[in-house]
Amino acid sequence: MLLGGVLVGMPVAARAAAVVRSAAGADPASITAARDQFRLDLGGGNVAGANGSFGGVRREINWDGVPDSFSSPNTLPNDFFNVNSPRGAIFVPNDLGDSFQVSADDSNPTATPVEFGEIDPTYPGIFQTFSPQRLFGTRGDTNLQVLFRVPGTNTPATVTGFGAVFTDVDLSATIQFFDSANVSLGAFAAPAANNGLSFLGVSFDAGERVAKVQIVSGNTVPNAGNLDGGTVDIAVMDDFIYGEPQGVPEPATCVLAALGLAAFLLARRNGPRRV
Repeated sequence: MLLGGVLVGMPVAARAAAVVRSAAGADPASITAARDQFRLDLGGGNVAGANGSFGGVRREINWDGVPDSFSSPNTLPNDFFNVNSPRGAIFVPNDLGDSFQVSADDSNPTATPVEFGEIDPTYPGIFQTFSPQRLFGTRGDTNLQVLFRVPGTNTPATVTGFGAVFTDVDLSATIQFFDSANVSLGAFAAPAANNGLSFLGVSFDAGERVAKVQIVSGNTVPNAGNLDGGTVDIAVMDDFIYGEPQGVPEPATCVLAALGLAAFLLARRNGPRRV
C-alpha cells in the first residue's frame, strides 16, 4: 500500500504481528538506540561469538571481516556468509548476471578507494558507515533477496526477524518479509536520511517465521556517472541483523508427526473408560 508516496507495513497474512524499529539521522548515534532495541527484540546479548553468533539466538553481518580478495574491486560470492563465514544467509540477485560487492577498506593492497569510490568518485561524499569501514551493495539492480539456511548447510531455515542499516536513503528503501509458503508477512520502509544513516528492523512475535526477505535500496544502482540527487536515489547498506536461522522441518517429518498425533488422539478416544 502506498500512502503519500511512503510504503507502509502491509501484513498480508492476518496472523502477522510485526514489531517495527526504525530511525534515521546524520550519524551513527542517530540510529544506535533503534538498532539496540531491535537486538533486544531478537535476543542474544551483546557479545559476538564465531561467525557473528550471539548466543545461538541471533546473527549479525557487518562486512568488516570480509577479506580483500572478496572486496572491491572484486565481487562477493552470494554464499560467502553460508560457506566462508557460515551465518546462514544466502544472497540472491533479482536478475541473472547481477552481483554483490563489499567496499574496500583503507588498508587494501590495491589502494582501491573506500565507500565505493572506485565506482564513482562522488560516492565517498554521500555514503557513510555505521560500523567502519566496509559497506555492501548490489551491482546491476537495486533489489536482492536474502534466503536463510541452517548455517553451513543447504537446509532451508527461518528466522524471527531481520533488520538492516542503509546509507544515503533519499527517497526509498524497503524490506519485505515472506514465510516458508512464500506468503508476504508485510513490506516496510526505512526512513530517509540524505547523506546519513537509516535503520529498519522488523521482528514477529505471534509465531511467524521468516524464510526470505526482499530488500530494495534506492532506485538507481551505483555505477560510474550515476550521480545521486533529485529523483536519483543511490543507497547502499551496512549491518544486517537477524534471528538465528532454525531449520524448516521436512514435509515427511511433518506428515509423520501429524500421523503420530492422530494415532495418539484416536487411542485416547477409543481407550477404556473410567467408571
